[in-house]
Amino acid sequence: MNVMRDAGCSVLHVPIAFKEGHNEIGASAGILAGIAEGKTFTKDTWSSEFHPSMAPQPADLVVEGKKGLCGFFSTNLDFLLRQRGIKNVVLAGFLTNCCIESTMRTAYEHGYDVYTLKDASAATSVAAHEAAFEHNFGMFSTVSTCEEVAAAVGGA
Repeated sequence: MNVMRDAGCSVLHVPIAFKEGHNEIGASAGILAGIAEGKTFTKDTWSSEFHPSMAPQPADLVVEGKKGLCGFFSTNLDFLLRQRGIKNVVLAGFLTNCCIESTMRTAYEHGYDVYTLKDASAATSVAAHEAAFEHNFGMFSTVSTCEEVAAAVGGA
């Protein structure tokens, strides 16, 4: 992320957090139901904190309102991107085949040029990660690496 910051790129973080009790979640099955059942990503607890190595820096933007899988749905992400005239979106994070994929597809449909970082995202298994990139990501984004994007922004 520092390479992007140093190159003058905007860095946006899209955290997910729920009020204690997870009343925002109505799903009875799937990953959101599992989040509610496990009481994970509870606001103002360790499970919703940024890891220190990924913590937002003063100039970074933190997207608000993520309550589901896609970084756009229910958030201010599109507003923040458009207000800054951003046309290229570089995605990294967790879960490759869930949140990253949902956000990638929506960014693509909103007309952004999307780049997904294969070496800066992860799934619950290597097989799931590889399958997402092999079968889906090339339809909606340019599959890239951190090194390739760093070179493209002049950081390497």
